[in-house]
Amino acid sequence: MLQTLHSIVQEVNAARGLDHALNIIVKRVAETTEVDVCSVYLVDPDTHEYVLMATRGLNPDAVGRVRLRMDEGLVGLVGERKEPLNLEDAEAHPRFRYFPETGEERFHSFLGAPIIHFRRLLGVLVVQQTARRRFGEEEVAFIVTMAAQLAGAIAHGEATGTTSLLAGGGGSLAKRPMTGVPGSPGVAMGQAMVAYSPADLFAVPDRPAEDVDREIAAFHAALTAVKEEVKDMAARLANAVSSDEHSLFDVYLRMLDSESLVKGTEERIREGNWASGALRDSIARHVSVFDEMEDPYLRERAGDIRDIGRRILMRLQLDSGDQRSVPEGTVLVGEEISASQLAEIPTERLVGVVTARGSGNSHVAILARALNIPAVMGVAELPVNRLEGREVIVDGYSGRIHIDPGPGAKKEYRRLLREDAELSEELQALRDLPAETPCGYRVGLYANTGLMADITSSLASGCDGIGLHRTEFPFMARERFPGEDEQTLVYRQVLEPFVPRKVVLRTLDVGGDKPLPYFPVREENPFLGWRGIRLTLDHPEIFLTQLRAMLRANTGCGNLHVMFPMVSRVAEVDEAVGLLERARDELLEEGIEVEMPQIGVMVEVPSAVYETDRLAAKVDFISIGSNDLTQYLLAVDRNNARVADLYDELHPAVLSAMNHVVQAARPHGTSVSVCGAMAGDPVAAILLLGMGVQGLSMSVSSLLKIKWVIRSFSRKKARALLEQAWSMERPQDVRYLLNGALDEAGLGGLIRAGK
Repeated sequence: MLQTLHSIVQEVNAARGLDHALNIIVKRVAETTEVDVCSVYLVDPDTHEYVLMATRGLNPDAVGRVRLRMDEGLVGLVGERKEPLNLEDAEAHPRFRYFPETGEERFHSFLGAPIIHFRRLLGVLVVQQTARRRFGEEEVAFIVTMAAQLAGAIAHGEATGTTSLLAGGGGSLAKRPMTGVPGSPGVAMGQAMVAYSPADLFAVPDRPAEDVDREIAAFHAALTAVKEEVKDMAARLANAVSSDEHSLFDVYLRMLDSESLVKGTEERIREGNWASGALRDSIARHVSVFDEMEDPYLRERAGDIRDIGRRILMRLQLDSGDQRSVPEGTVLVGEEISASQLAEIPTERLVGVVTARGSGNSHVAILARALNIPAVMGVAELPVNRLEGREVIVDGYSGRIHIDPGPGAKKEYRRLLREDAELSEELQALRDLPAETPCGYRVGLYANTGLMADITSSLASGCDGIGLHRTEFPFMARERFPGEDEQTLVYRQVLEPFVPRKVVLRTLDVGGDKPLPYFPVREENPFLGWRGIRLTLDHPEIFLTQLRAMLRANTGCGNLHVMFPMVSRVAEVDEAVGLLERARDELLEEGIEVEMPQIGVMVEVPSAVYETDRLAAKVDFISIGSNDLTQYLLAVDRNNARVADLYDELHPAVLSAMNHVVQAARPHGTSVSVCGAMAGDPVAAILLLGMGVQGLSMSVSSLLKIKWVIRSFSRKKARALLEQAWSMERPQDVRYLLNGALDEAGLGGLIRAGK
C-alpha cells in the first residue's frame, strides 16, 4: 500500500491541473482497492453544497451536476462528523440519499473519508462496491491517507484557480483574497506586471572551457557591465528616495567586487568549466549559506545574490533583457522580486508590489516602505505566471491580495484609499507632537532599524530615537569579521544623526540560525542553539572589538545605549558587562576619552521573564522582544504555515508574561520598552499602555498610528481594557474588544493596521 500510495502521489504531483489530478486519484484508488466506484465530492464555497467533481464507476455525465446540501446524504454525514463512515448496506442508513442520474442503485457498500486542509472541510472521498460488506481496516486507512494527500492538492488548486468548480475558467481568483505577509502598509489598485529574469542561472549545464583566458575575460566584461547597470539603477531612484537608501545598491556593488565571487569563479573556470557554469557554482555556494538561515532578515540576502548571478549570466548570454512597456498603475508581481528589479520600474508608474516568496525584511520590502508603496510578501500559492495584465488589489495592511476583484471589492477598496489619504494627512499633524496620553503619561516612540537605508525615514518620522538597531548587517556584507575602525564608522553614522536622542545598538546576534558566511554554525535546533550573547561570550575577541567600536563611535555623541540579546541567565549579563567595562578601561588607557553607556537586555525567552527582578537590578533598561517571546512561550514557529494560526501576541500567557516583566522591573526604577510586532499594533499598544510600558520601538510606518493611539487613551482607560482582557480566554476576543475601543475613540481607520 505504501508503495502504491507513493506512486499515486507522484502521478498527482505531475498532473496538468486539479481536474486531471482528481481523475488520476479516482482511477488509481478504484484499481488499488478493487472497488466498483471511487468518487470525489468538493465543497462549493459559494453555494455551500457538495458537488460531484470526479468519479470512476458512476455515470460520468453526473460530474458537475450532482449537488448535495451540506446536511444531505451520507456524504453530508461524513462532512458533519469529520471522520470515516464505513457501511455494509448504505441504503439502510437513514441519511441515505439516492441520485438516479448517477446510476449508483446497484452499489451497496459505502466508505467515505473527509478531505480536510488545516481544519477546513474541502470535500469527501467515497468508494462503493456492489457486494454488501464492511471495508477492512487496511482499506479504511488507505482511503483516509488518500483523502489527506488530496487535501493539499485541492487547496493548491483552489488558490490557483486550476479546478473548474472553483475557477469557472480562471474566475476563482476573485472568490476570496490570497494571504501573505504585510511588507509595506497601504492599499493599491492596479495592473499586474510579472517580473522575471530571462536567464535561468541554476539551469546552466556544465561545459568544458575551450579557451580559459577568453572565458575569464568574458566573465570580467559581464561583471563590469552589471556594475554599470547597478549604478544606473541607483541613479534612477536619486530623486525618489534619500541617498541613504542607495546603500542597498552599495551592497550589490560590494557583492560584485567580493573576492569569493570573482576569484572563486575564476578558479572554477581554470578547473575546466565555462564561465556560465563556473558562475552558477559560485552563486550556488553563496546562496546555500543564506538559504539555510532561520532568521528571515538575513535569509533574504540569498535573493539578492541570486539576482546578481542572473544579471551576470544575462550579460554572458548577451541577452537584451525585457523591453516590455510599463503601464500606469503597475503592480509588480514575481516569485521573488529583487531591489534592482523594483528600481527598473519608473516610480511614477509603480503602485504596488507582490511576491510569492520573501518577507517584510527583504530589500524590496525596505525599498517599498521608503517609496511608500504598498507591498505584500510571501503569498505562497501565488500563480505568478497567470497574472500578467490582471487587475490586482494590494492590501499591505492585512497582507492580502485580490485578483480580478468584483465590483463590490473595488468599491470597498476605493473607499479605503480615500480614507487612507485622509488618515495620512491627519497623522502628519501629529509628527512633532509628543506621544502623551490625555492624562499626561509620556511614552517614548522609537524606530527599529538595521540598514543605513532605515536612518533617513526614521529621522523624518519624528521618532524619539532608535529603540533597536540590528548590528548584524555589517558582518553579513563582508567576507570576514569587520575591524574595529570599520565598525566604529558604521555605528557613528547611526548615532550622530540622532543626537541627543537615544540610540540602542543591539550587540551581535548571529550564530545558530544566523551563521555568517565565513563563520558557519550548523545545528539541529538553531532557535535553541549557539546564538546571540551565548556566541559572543564564547568569542570575546569578536565581542570586545564590537564593544570598543561602539564606545569609540559614541565619543562626542553621548546617546549610545548597548543592549545584549538572547539573555537567559543573570551570569551572562555579569560577564557581558565585565567585558564592556574592560573595553572602556582599555580605551581610556590608550588615551581615548569614552564613557560607559546605558546598558540593557532583551527579554525574549521564558527564563528571562522569571529572572526579571534580578536582571532589572543590574541594568538600566529592559526591552521585551515580543516576536521571539511569543514564539518561545507558545512553542510556535511563526514561519511554519501549519501552526502559524497558533501564533498570537494577545494570547493570555504572552500578556501575563509581559505584565510580569513590567511589574518586576518597576521597584528597581528600570525602564521597560517593547520592540517587535506588538509595539506597532494599535490594539496591542493599548494593552502595553495599560501595563505601564515606557517605550515602544517599531517599524517607522507604524509610528504615527501608535502616537495617535497613545494620545487618545488615558492610562485609566487603557488599564480598564487590560483588566477586561485578563478575563478573556481567546486572543480573538481580546482583539475584538480592543477594535471596538479604537472605533469608539474615533480611531476606526487604524483597525486594519492591526491583525
